[in-house]
Amino acid sequence: MLLTISTSVPSATDLGFLLHKNPNRVHEKELSFGIARVCYPEATDDRCTAALIVDIDPVSLVRGRRGKNAGHFSLNQYVNDRPYAASSFMSVALKTMFGTAMTGRCKDRPELAEQEIPLSIHLPVLPCRGGERVLRSLFEPLGYDVAATTIPLDQEFPEWGDSRYLDVTLRATATLKDVLEQLFVLLPVLDDDKHYWVADEEVEKLLRRGGEWLASHPERELISRRYLRHDRRLTSDALSRLIEVDDSVADPDASQEKGDEREEALERPVRLNDLRMEAVVTALKNAGAERIADLGCGEGALVRLLLKEAWVDHVVGVDVSWRSLETAARRLRLDEMPPRQRARVDLQQGALTYRDRRLAEYDAVAVIEVIEHIDEPRLAAFEDAVFAAAHPRTAVVTTPNVEYNEMFEGVTEGQMRHNDHRFEWTRAQFSEWCAGVADRHGYDVTISGIGANDERLGSPTQMAVFQR
Repeated sequence: MLLTISTSVPSATDLGFLLHKNPNRVHEKELSFGIARVCYPEATDDRCTAALIVDIDPVSLVRGRRGKNAGHFSLNQYVNDRPYAASSFMSVALKTMFGTAMTGRCKDRPELAEQEIPLSIHLPVLPCRGGERVLRSLFEPLGYDVAATTIPLDQEFPEWGDSRYLDVTLRATATLKDVLEQLFVLLPVLDDDKHYWVADEEVEKLLRRGGEWLASHPERELISRRYLRHDRRLTSDALSRLIEVDDSVADPDASQEKGDEREEALERPVRLNDLRMEAVVTALKNAGAERIADLGCGEGALVRLLLKEAWVDHVVGVDVSWRSLETAARRLRLDEMPPRQRARVDLQQGALTYRDRRLAEYDAVAVIEVIEHIDEPRLAAFEDAVFAAAHPRTAVVTTPNVEYNEMFEGVTEGQMRHNDHRFEWTRAQFSEWCAGVADRHGYDVTISGIGANDERLGSPTQMAVFQR
């Protein structure tokens, strides 16, 4: 298992001071699963490279492993990639060998630790669930230049196709501390596995190593979920605390309440929310939907209406906010429902920009006034999760018509209806997006307006019904 860190600057051997490892020596430390060594294949004034080599002891690797830690299949202890591919073992080795560097301290040259320097990180075998797309989505927002080559399963048999491993080089001008901490967090995220079980202290470790960069990272949900081995309770805890740190993104629980109140006040005179819900329920009924997922369900308004319909067999409300789900459960009075009615409804925490295999169980999804809360660059991930992965027979999507905003009292030119809206589309923009989604995923789509229709501006809400 190999990772190299290189720099090409005047006095490049200063890298040794930053890493607290003398380039003239081989540094070795025994770990619970093998031996980690640091050496310098090159160390000149013009270029310096530090190599971290981890030799896995296969006997130590499996000794004492039981239950969930034992692997996913019976031969896992005998056939696995752990000795060769950079994973959570590499993260442990980074912390062990470069722990002082990760704190940003440099006793002999303290001024170096604060300097941003050009760094190149090479990982010749990097497991990456999701491929190069996921790799880039994790590192490019942090300012890295990413170069990746997919490794074939077997060079002798090219017809077998590509493996899930990449040969990766990352380049950035940054402090060494930041680079090491980002590698420490993201290596097990790319692999989507850890060699040890996670508990509450892993949340603290994630937040400590993630710092400010993780709070504002566009893939913080994916990072948190994978780093915490998909534990829903731990992931929810981490995300709620990251939101508190991130000043650039509105808290989906607390700060959004004010925007909700403003939007409701604007729309109340025209009963827009009531009309919207009626239109969605009618569209789902006309489509013959029986099992329905309300994505971004909020406090459960649509779920409550659907439970009143005899033609609905089961409905699930999905939202990223635990607080909203708790409010929905309280308003639906789940704890007081008769058993037969209770069996028709479920509430689940989930993010709409990530694939969720549970959604494939439903023949229809409703996405009501939700897409405008998603950053436009992430709409592709939403599209993939809903239309490619869940692939329901019917999808109903509503969103504001920005052209109609001038009809609302108190909305100035260029202002959106809600402070958490990332965008509001014109009818032409929404139509173009819908047509693209339908074409890419095999749907027919019908677009209509909800609410009073203005000859020039259209209706306040636009609705698309996708039929597979």
